[in-house]
Amino acid sequence: MSSKTIKAEELAELSDSDILKLRFKNIALNISETEIQEYINQLYSELEAKGLVFKPQIFFGDEWFSPEGMNAIAVPFYLANTRLKHLEKSQMLEVEGGDPEYFMKLLRHEAGHCFDHCYKFSKRKKWSQVFGSPDKDYAPETYRPQPFSKGYVKHLERWYAQAHPDEDFAETFAVWLSPNIDWKKEYSKWPGALKKLNYMESLAKESVKLRNTSEKGRVPSNVANLTSTLEKYYQKRRRENADEYPDFYDTDLKTIFNGDTALKSEFSARRFMKRHKKDIVATVAWATHERKFTIDALVKRLTDRCAQLHLRLGKSENQTTMEVASFLTSLVKNYLFTGKFKREA
Repeated sequence: MSSKTIKAEELAELSDSDILKLRFKNIALNISETEIQEYINQLYSELEAKGLVFKPQIFFGDEWFSPEGMNAIAVPFYLANTRLKHLEKSQMLEVEGGDPEYFMKLLRHEAGHCFDHCYKFSKRKKWSQVFGSPDKDYAPETYRPQPFSKGYVKHLERWYAQAHPDEDFAETFAVWLSPNIDWKKEYSKWPGALKKLNYMESLAKESVKLRNTSEKGRVPSNVANLTSTLEKYYQKRRRENADEYPDFYDTDLKTIFNGDTALKSEFSARRFMKRHKKDIVATVAWATHERKFTIDALVKRLTDRCAQLHLRLGKSENQTTMEVASFLTSLVKNYLFTGKFKREA
């Protein structure tokens, strides 16, 4: 592909391989010309309705984030149009923020980070007493959530408020800001979460009188300035999301696929795994809230191992599907807690 600028609407005429060869900076993406502008306007309206005066700058970045200390939010470039969403799904199997409801959840969450960046509330002793120390080690991929805790709001998946005090603050802000949530009623029997929401309300009232001290300057990872190709970008993301897996325990596979190796090929474990991969991935993703890409890579590794061992079905397909999904769920849950796929003791 040449280095000339490609308009967003021209992407529809290109194949995936052609788009992957493009450099980010050579793709003309303008937020005001996309449906994202409507969501941004909605966020601004919600902030105004709550009496808040800060207004985050929104730009296309390489992922969802709010630059440290800045009143700005990066929206992933792949949400710019349908063609890029399709590319994202083909590369990563899912599109984070691809539907309006989830997009707004993520936008409100990032606005919560901006709220703190503008007024530095997390530097206060009271803030730490309510949410915990902002200096706590940050390990969002391996924290141990407590699903039944009433000390945190429920907003994003995987009880994300429990990942770190900063995320707890952002999640609390998002719930407090959401126009369709009566948080006083919904969390009336959740004393810990309600305390945080009431504190958020007091900070909102106070913020009107405070000076916005967020950092200015060029935002990082603005795709308009990135020289990397989309192909290198996706290669990097896949490496980051697909952790190095240990051995996949032949004993477990042989227990699940305990058929006679002399049976015909249509009863092979490899063929079964390929036929049911979509359902298995969807089931495990639902049970664990893990990325489909991570699970898909694990299924592929297991499928290859089944072929190497020449394993065959020994039970019904329904029974085998349940056993495989259960086995994978245990592996993925251990991954969430430890960062490694391993058997449960």
